[in-house]
Amino acid sequence: MFYSIIISYPKVTKYIFYFSILPSIILRSSNIHNHSKLGKILEIIAGNIDLFLLLNISMEANSNTTRSRREKNLTSKEKQVIYEFLLKKSEGLIRPHTNAVKPTLTEDNKRTRLEFCLSQIDPDTLLFSDMFNVVHIDEKWFYMCKTTTKYYLVHDEPEPTRRVKSKRFITKAMFLAAVARPRNGFSGKIGIFPFTFIEPAKRNSKNRVAGTMVTKVDESITKEKVKSCLIEKVIPAIHAKWPQGMRTIIIQQDNAKPHIDCNNAEFMQAASKDGFDIRLICQPPNSPDLNVLDLGFFRSIQDLQHEKAPTTIEELVAAVKQSFDEYPVEKLNRVFLTQQTCMKEIMKFKGDNDYKIPHMGKDRLEREGTLPLQIRCESDLVNDVVAYLEEQEQ
Repeated sequence: MFYSIIISYPKVTKYIFYFSILPSIILRSSNIHNHSKLGKILEIIAGNIDLFLLLNISMEANSNTTRSRREKNLTSKEKQVIYEFLLKKSEGLIRPHTNAVKPTLTEDNKRTRLEFCLSQIDPDTLLFSDMFNVVHIDEKWFYMCKTTTKYYLVHDEPEPTRRVKSKRFITKAMFLAAVARPRNGFSGKIGIFPFTFIEPAKRNSKNRVAGTMVTKVDESITKEKVKSCLIEKVIPAIHAKWPQGMRTIIIQQDNAKPHIDCNNAEFMQAASKDGFDIRLICQPPNSPDLNVLDLGFFRSIQDLQHEKAPTTIEELVAAVKQSFDEYPVEKLNRVFLTQQTCMKEIMKFKGDNDYKIPHMGKDRLEREGTLPLQIRCESDLVNDVVAYLEEQEQ
């Protein structure tokens, strides 16, 4: 069937190799041997050649013309029109998909991820931990601006002009964030701390005179600096903001090289002051899906920060802190719930990360007052994971 369609519609092959959308959808499809599906898509294109001609698409390029040259006469707006038309006409055969790369996992990584997920389940109720005693920390670079930004302008509003010295080296600053799960008036926002320092300007410039105190970005983040941030900023912030009652707290970090050892003597001494018992643990390697900051919190903060349009380091730091404070507490709680659903998926996929984050309609459930505090795991799933781990050890 596939070859008969190609013979019946010789012009179709030009369109297949021309559009940037079709090679990834058709030629690289895992269902390339599904001739009926491929034929249906080709028939859609062949039956709407007039549409492509109306868009003034030039298909006269010879085989030696580069792809970028062949796309010269096709604007982004025309591509979008064709893309939306194909989606509408395909009746579900073509669908949009945004693909993000994920960390490569070894068998040891998968086993560690499974063991971590099992450790979060109450053996009696089969509910995941409520995570009320866990503080997630992580570092992230925040950039002054994005290279491309979409604006919505009124008819006669001038288009904004944004300039940087180099698109490859946009000004950025590293921040360490610490969050816990919100509850009972506690926002869960421990703090977000920049790795910056203040020093006097060494020479005169058009913006300041020599000796003026200016904020500089710390480009090199070492274990010593992370330890100082934990002891001097994170732990005091926990002491000041933590709700009454619970005093045993776990700080969860990833396995980045600048992070300190969980049994660091200076940290343990500071962590045991004022009646607190603060412990440091590492999440499984290559597992950003087990940290709420990587799951969605950082992305949302970055979007809020870009709305501030900072132009200096001082403004960037202020914008990030303001975005951190403005982030809705309800959304932070939902991210913790999302992590529980991710752990359940990790168990289903035997420790792998080749899963889709499940959607449970948290907005709707929260409006109805039925948003769960914890996710329950089926006993069969727990038993399967335990048996799988025992089998791997043999």
